[in-house]
Amino acid sequence: MPAYDFRTPRLYVETSLGEETAVALDRAQAHYLTTVLRLKSGGGVLVFNGRDGEWEATLDVQKRAVALHVGGRRRAQTEAGDLHYLFAPLKAARLDYMTQKAVEMGASRLQPVLTRHGQVARLNMARVRANCIEAAEQCGILNLPEIAEPAALLAVLSANEPERYLIFCDEDAEVADPLVALATKVPPRSPVAVLIGPEGGFAEDERAALLKLPNVVRLALGPRILRADTAAVAALALVQAALGDWRTG
Repeated sequence: MPAYDFRTPRLYVETSLGEETAVALDRAQAHYLTTVLRLKSGGGVLVFNGRDGEWEATLDVQKRAVALHVGGRRRAQTEAGDLHYLFAPLKAARLDYMTQKAVEMGASRLQPVLTRHGQVARLNMARVRANCIEAAEQCGILNLPEIAEPAALLAVLSANEPERYLIFCDEDAEVADPLVALATKVPPRSPVAVLIGPEGGFAEDERAALLKLPNVVRLALGPRILRADTAAVAALALVQAALGDWRTG
């Protein structure tokens, strides 16, 4: 039997969830369920809030309001991993893609970093959050990542926890095999942050600051140069496979 029910619509809500609670829906949520999905009163919905697990609910459509009536809990809340994702912002659709994939890959914190050669200096944080919610709704994810405000790279590095290993992609990394680099330099179950820089590369002072950190790992991503959004997926997949929740042992 499949681990998740992908046929029943899933919806993220802010309110607390429990048996026999009622959840009022905003206009966008009501439109999505009743107009886009064409659900009628009594239709089934799965609902979650990132705190109380996933619950079964039924849709109640009235003339002036649309609500969900919560029944039993389908899945208990899971503990989020400890994987931070630091990234130089990209433009529009590519940033949407990268944000969604980071959530799908299990990032527990998103930290936009502003770098010398970055292409984008301002972010629509509401859009970033909306993409996180959409990815979680579509992929059966129970946890939403913390989303930090954009900050300069050097400031982010100075605030990095000494025990957290920082993995950054560098085509000039000394160890060419990324799995070997991760297995030999990062102890199992260590807190990890993955940094994807701008497509223009790091400035010299930024690179020097990275290399001074106590637990920094330079990661090569193969013989080809990857775009930043592709590099994000590749790096997060490697980290989850070598160190994270893809491991079975």
